[in-house]
Amino acid sequence: MIVQLTGTLVELTASHVVLDVGGVGYELGVSAVTAASLPASGTPGVTLLARLQVREDAMTLFGFSSREERALFDRLCAISGVGPKLALSVLSTFTPSQLAGVVAAEDSQMMATVPGVGKKLAGRLLLELEGVFAKDPTLAGLASLTAAVPTGAGAATGAAGAGGVEADVTEALLAMGFTGEEASMALEGHEEAGATSVKAALAYALKRLGRRS
Repeated sequence: MIVQLTGTLVELTASHVVLDVGGVGYELGVSAVTAASLPASGTPGVTLLARLQVREDAMTLFGFSSREERALFDRLCAISGVGPKLALSVLSTFTPSQLAGVVAAEDSQMMATVPGVGKKLAGRLLLELEGVFAKDPTLAGLASLTAAVPTGAGAATGAAGAGGVEADVTEALLAMGFTGEEASMALEGHEEAGATSVKAALAYALKRLGRRS
């Protein structure tokens, strides 16, 4: 099993890269997020985590910039009806931290912004990914995003106060990679919209950020 490759980056696009490792060129499918994190073509000593998928008619390599992204790729590909192409589409739309927030907020509309994901599949993905961030050791670092979001009966008591709600949601959005200014703007009007629990306010903010992106 090939789990990591280090070499000279000889080709880079938004969907694949080619690494020259000891004179052998390896093509790896990548997410747009991983592609954006890589240096310019010609850079030596580039390391990518890898996953090799073997099928009857092909052996395909995929590359990842982080262990969290690779773990989510594995989890997504394990879902019935989700192949590598769709998994990379999800990972191209959201960073692992952002995906954790979308799942925590149970935001099917945000999930449906992924190319190739309709409303029905969006709901199924949220259901399949529920609990993954807390249970998978590789994704445990992202579990704090979901811990602040009340679920079930706890959601009804999540409106402890505007200050506490806004602070919790802002912290979650910052952890997802959004700026403080973006978090503040995204939360504007959340009380008037009835999003007074942490879970509802996070979903509200993510929807606003999605519309603006």
